[in-house]
Order: sequence, then structure tokens, then C-alpha cells
Amino acid sequence: MRRQISLVTDSYPAVPGLDTTLARAILQSVSADSLSETFRVYSPGRVLAFGKRDAVTTGFADAAAAARSHGYVPLVRLAGGRAAVFHEGTLAFGWTMPITGPRSGIQERFEALSELMVRVFARLGVTSAVGEIPGEYCPGRFSVHHAGNRKVMGVGQRLAQNAAHVGGVIAVGGADAINEVLLPVYAALGVEFEPAATGALSDLAPDLTMASVVAAIVAELQALGEVSVATLSSAMVQRGRAMLPDHLIATSGE
Repeated sequence: MRRQISLVTDSYPAVPGLDTTLARAILQSVSADSLSETFRVYSPGRVLAFGKRDAVTTGFADAAAAARSHGYVPLVRLAGGRAAVFHEGTLAFGWTMPITGPRSGIQERFEALSELMVRVFARLGVTSAVGEIPGEYCPGRFSVHHAGNRKVMGVGQRLAQNAAHVGGVIAVGGADAINEVLLPVYAALGVEFEPAATGALSDLAPDLTMASVVAAIVAELQALGEVSVATLSSAMVQRGRAMLPDHLIATSGE
């Protein structure tokens, strides 16, 4: 029997933080065997997603304030390292799969996701490769950069007892917007950052649309198994809403 993958494209850009908490709710449900393997791809709102390491760094409050001043809602995300940007020129994704003993395959799942995205970008006419670029934002060895040697995708991973979530963000366009907010955010956190390492798929394929990127992702998933379109239940969305206080960052005095 071929692998069964549920594809979810529900997006909630008007509710900052809900996409993050839905990733957590999906992970819990897949781990509890109440939801099957799910790949979610969606259009996020303007969010500055900090890693847990950022949240304990001197200057974090100033970094969150800098994000707000640029029109981004700061939050602490589910997985990943340093601060990353989600805006209208990006696509976010989360691949959640049931796995017994998920700690044993962490690197293999990172590799599978990054290599899948390299194939996705090739379908779109963008040559890319896996690997960290010096000075990139939210650095990681499984980042993907295009042939112009600029990062276009970042990825992180979170585990539950019987499931793993591999999620991240693709910069389709808006590389300048990413740099504009990350310069003051990273300065506040004391993180070295080279704006020239930030890129977007539109650098090499200016006519790309969000729909064409999603279609290429679906095509690659279909090469792996049977893909069926699914929608998140109202109960799942409510669970996500209930988790929002765990991730949103209060302003000073709140």
C-alpha cells in the first residue's frame, strides 16, 4: 500500500500565532494516532517567529519591540533555532508524520524535507542546494539556498512521543522585507547576520506565484504516496486558539 498523505492548505493570517499553535495541535493529534500523516502548506500573516534560544537571550524584549515596530507579531515558535520572518511573500509548511521512536531519525527527516524542496524548486526552474551559508538568518545545515548563494528556505523539527513535525518557511519573494526587520531584531539579540545571504525564489524566477509553488510541492508529494486534500476540523482550530497564550509574546506591562 502506498503512503497516505493528507494535504492541508487552510490559512489563518488574520489570527497571528494560530498557524504555530495549529502545528502543535496537529503534532499532538498525529502522535495520539487520531490524525494521519499530514503535510500543511499555508500563507502566513506577518509574524516574527523567535526560537526558544532567542527567548532567553539578553535583548529579547528589544528584539520583540523591533518586530512590532515593523508591523510583525512576535511569537515563540514550535521548532527551529533563531528568529525567522513570515510575511505575505513567504509560504510556510509543516510535515507531520507518525513515527515510533522519532529520536532515531531526526537527521534523515531533515534530509528528506530539504531534498524534497530542492526538487520542488527545480520544477519551478530554480537550481538550489542544501547547506548553511555564512551569515544567513536562522542558520542551519539543512537550509536551502538557490544558485545565487542566498538562503530561500529554513527548516526546524519538533518531536512528540510517536510523531515528528518538520516545518519551516520558503521565501517566494520579499527578501528585502526579511532583511529590513531582521537587521534590528538580530542586532538586539546580538546575533551576527549578513543581509546579502538572504534570498527568495523570485530572485531567479520573478514570475513565480504562490499557487505554482504549492502545485510543485503537491507534485513532489504525489511522487511519494497518495495525496488527499483535507481540512482542519473546527475542534482542531479551537485547540490551536486555546494554545495561543503559550506562544504569543506580551508587550511590556501586560
